[in-house]
Amino acid sequence: MIELKAHQLPSLTPWFPAGVPGPTSVGEHALATGVGEWWADRVREPQALAVSVAGHVLLRGQPAALTPEELAPLAGSYVDAPARFLPLLGAAFPKLCPWERMVWTQQTAPAPTVLPRGVRIRRLEPADTEAVADLGVNAAWIHASWGGPFGLCASGHGWAAVDRGGTVLTIACSYFRGQRYEDVAALTTPDYRRHRLALACVTALCADIRARGRTPAWNCSTLNKPSRLLAWSAGFRLVHEYVHYATGAPAPAPAPAPAPTPAGASRSGVLQS
Repeated sequence: MIELKAHQLPSLTPWFPAGVPGPTSVGEHALATGVGEWWADRVREPQALAVSVAGHVLLRGQPAALTPEELAPLAGSYVDAPARFLPLLGAAFPKLCPWERMVWTQQTAPAPTVLPRGVRIRRLEPADTEAVADLGVNAAWIHASWGGPFGLCASGHGWAAVDRGGTVLTIACSYFRGQRYEDVAALTTPDYRRHRLALACVTALCADIRARGRTPAWNCSTLNKPSRLLAWSAGFRLVHEYVHYATGAPAPAPAPAPAPTPAGASRSGVLQS
């Protein structure tokens, strides 16, 4: 596939419908923020198009426009694609793993919370960049969709629980920002779980999202019970389910075909008399 620049993108309306909760907000987020990568089978009038943000990929179009080798840029990702792409994805990635997902939207009031003493909930600011970066590699996914700690802290779309010393204990943010829905994500440091800090941050974030005229959405694995419990407590209810596919390493490239032996030559290349 060919990587596209912003000025090369085709009209995306036929590719990724806007205003739908769930994975299609990845494309809307990439357009709005400039974070992510775009790929196509060709620059002009593409037949297949992919967008990747924070390891989440939307793949749309016609599988016949691509070869398995051309999907190599999508290795190590979570790919949302129509069922017609499955044979192609299976050929491109031998360890393709289906993952059942759930999409929720906030439909009721969140449960109340009581904060521990010395903890407050506030919007993240650029000055919090170092504190967010200090959460470490295991927490890097929370700011990946904004291009890193500074991108999240400067976006105005992140809320945190912080202690008196300014240490970030929990983050909730709009992970993917769509035109009608903002997909919410939350992370709590291990020592502060079970204090309902994530619920408090999500509640503040959702109020902020609604003030922008959008609806909070939630996306998680069907097997992620803590995420599902948090979503329910925050007033989210199930809308629909779907499957995306975790891709491993690309399949080995096929070996080149041997060159044809010229007529009258032996395998060693010596002409026979």
